[in-house]
Amino acid sequence: MTKLATFRLVCMNRKQFLSALGAAMLAPHGSAFAQAANWPSKPIRIIVPFAPGGNVDVTARVVGTAMGRVLNQSVIVENKVGAGGKIGAEAAMKSPPDGYTLMMGSNSSLSVAPNLYKDWPYDPNTGIAPVSYLAAVPFVLVIRPGLGPKNLTELIALARQKPDGLTMASAGNGTSNHLVGEYFQALTGTQFLHVPFKGAGPALQEVVAGRVDVLFDQVSSSSAFIEQGRVTPLAVSSTERWKSLPQTPTFIESGLSKFAITNFTGLVAPVGTPQEVIGILQRAAATALQDEAVKKSFASMGVQAVGEGPAQFSQLIREDLQRWAALIRDKGIKLD
Repeated sequence: MTKLATFRLVCMNRKQFLSALGAAMLAPHGSAFAQAANWPSKPIRIIVPFAPGGNVDVTARVVGTAMGRVLNQSVIVENKVGAGGKIGAEAAMKSPPDGYTLMMGSNSSLSVAPNLYKDWPYDPNTGIAPVSYLAAVPFVLVIRPGLGPKNLTELIALARQKPDGLTMASAGNGTSNHLVGEYFQALTGTQFLHVPFKGAGPALQEVVAGRVDVLFDQVSSSSAFIEQGRVTPLAVSSTERWKSLPQTPTFIESGLSKFAITNFTGLVAPVGTPQEVIGILQRAAATALQDEAVKKSFASMGVQAVGEGPAQFSQLIREDLQRWAALIRDKGIKLD
């Protein structure tokens, strides 16, 4: 073989080697993009760890339906109820991390329950993959008919005069409206007599009936009763006046600068779900929030669409987790 032929052979082999090496280095990345390009190829399941009919369930169904249209694939909502949301949360986060099983998370399953259950199935900081912060709804402080106070200042004054003299309903020990009520008491130096019920519905009914004095409820649950004049709203926990309750001042307006709390809902996936798939889901969710049916449903519930991505949702969960961890520890709050 001539020296020229040998040189050409070496160059050719070197070129083939470098080409093969480059392909090998890019293969995982290219494979992920190929997978994402063909995704989804089957129905997507959204697990709701609570019973049908509540805010989390309704959000999952209306947003899931709209996402299905965006993705050209069925989105199925499955309610897995029990153990304060633990059963559904565990089933969702222990599913294969392929994007085909998601959970509709909320304060309850992402920041409250993990602080109350020692054996909660995941650490919200490291054991989930946030996808999309979908919606927010504030809490509203409502009082029974005839209690007397016309505003928050008057209620605080009355409560300070009578420690444990006013009763506070909740959906049960450790529930979000119980914790919001405890947070209020810690900030204002007041002390209500806590009366837990089995669910937010019965708690609200007792306030409507005049048998319990106050309740910190989600706006989405109390709006109809407020409109009918069956309970009196004193303040909402949003940073600005809420669209569905324009006449009700915020807690901040009423003098409590630190009282800004929202009940949030959003999609989370198991850890390890490919970032490309999470990106597809986030974009589909953001598009779904522009759907007219979703807008109409949210408006009827007094819920505000958000649509922020994984980074913002992760930060929100982390901040909410820290808030409730401190309160639960300081107040010694335990489950029933």
